[in-house]
Amino acid sequence: MIEMSLGEVAEVVGGVAHGDAVVTGGAFLDTRTPEPGGLFVAIAGERVDGHDLAFAAGAAGAVAVLGSRVTDLPTVVVDDVTTALGVLARHVLDRLPDVVVLAMTGSQGKTGTKDYLAHVLGEAGPTVATRGNFNNELGVPLTVLRATPETRHLVVEMGARGVGHIAHLCTIAPPRVAAVLNVGSAHIGEFGSREAIAVAKGEIVEALPADGTAVLNADDDLVAAMAPRTRAGVTTFGAGDADVAVGELTTDDLGRQSFELRHRGSYATVHLAQVGSFQWRNAAAAAAMALAAGLDLDTVAESLCDAVPASRWRMEVGERDDGLVVLNDSYNANPESMRAAVDTLVGIGARAGRRTVAVLGEMRELGDGARDAHHDLGAYAAGAGVDVVVSVGTAADPVAAGFAAAGTSGVAIPTVGRDAASDWLRHNVSAADVVLVKASRGAALEVIADVLLQEGRSTT
Repeated sequence: MIEMSLGEVAEVVGGVAHGDAVVTGGAFLDTRTPEPGGLFVAIAGERVDGHDLAFAAGAAGAVAVLGSRVTDLPTVVVDDVTTALGVLARHVLDRLPDVVVLAMTGSQGKTGTKDYLAHVLGEAGPTVATRGNFNNELGVPLTVLRATPETRHLVVEMGARGVGHIAHLCTIAPPRVAAVLNVGSAHIGEFGSREAIAVAKGEIVEALPADGTAVLNADDDLVAAMAPRTRAGVTTFGAGDADVAVGELTTDDLGRQSFELRHRGSYATVHLAQVGSFQWRNAAAAAAMALAAGLDLDTVAESLCDAVPASRWRMEVGERDDGLVVLNDSYNANPESMRAAVDTLVGIGARAGRRTVAVLGEMRELGDGARDAHHDLGAYAAGAGVDVVVSVGTAADPVAAGFAAAGTSGVAIPTVGRDAASDWLRHNVSAADVVLVKASRGAALEVIADVLLQEGRSTT
């Protein structure tokens, strides 16, 4: 963040300064992840009031607070903390004219693409990117406020819970390059249909200036149809006829992909270090965005090759001392990402001659279609050739039911929760297996992955 006195902060956000301080660091919400010299943002939540944590924030390095009442630290008091945070972030960004904002949205793949892009751009100049999934009206300004005069690229992940949300986020961090990765069924319970999701996602390209670039997935019909919604230039990515195209894929025993990346008649070979059947698409999207930002194809391809996962629990490969392989993809889930993870599991099992075990929990925010979506997932796993499906929790019971109803020779194991699933796995998996662990974030299935790997872990 640029250096600002408490009085300057108050003037920008229309608040009242109580006390005096000079803010030199970024803003933060959680005292466990402080920004030294920074601004603590006090949110009064249902269970915890951030104002009561001001002393702890000071001990963690904060010099001031942005809140709705006076605290133990110098405080800027405002009526609406979230709105004030967004206003402050936009003010800081406007004072950093050399920063290029690259934003992305999509039903899945946002974080993976963001991590690829941040790595590629980071090798070209100082880059700040969204941490974790801080992609809402709090997370986006927190990301912006980590930028400094040295920053050259600001990579921002944007999510939406409804129409108008992304448009608002773009007023905080106006992008020059913006990508729509896909339109899936994640959050369909909130939107009602893929078409409604597309309306919301497309707001990101509507926010672009005429000299900006919209990066669109050529293989997704709802995304490709967004081209007329922007005044910016359009670049497409995909497996077929696209501006940034991926050639024939090859995959090694652990599911790491290699392909030829094509752009404007030039070619470069990419060998990805990350695991997953979807990685090529995340890498292609990141490549298209980096190329739109002015990087050359060879630089982009070389950087993609040495990119490693920057976010936890996303196809994180662990190997136990006895040889058991665990794919911890427990950070989040929706029907599309679940199927992609199952495909990765089956591919690794086939190439390595291992039995495949899919430990699958609840997919949240699916609305009235949740039960059918879980049942269909079980059927998909059966059709893909998974050997064992372990469903975790009653909400995931239809996964086991769908697997069993498909008439597969595999085994369905419904369990009531994490402890029961962990107990079954302790006694029934071995060095000859590969285990996938995946569910929505609220299911916290990383606990199961840790149990499986607790007797000595090395990560790839």
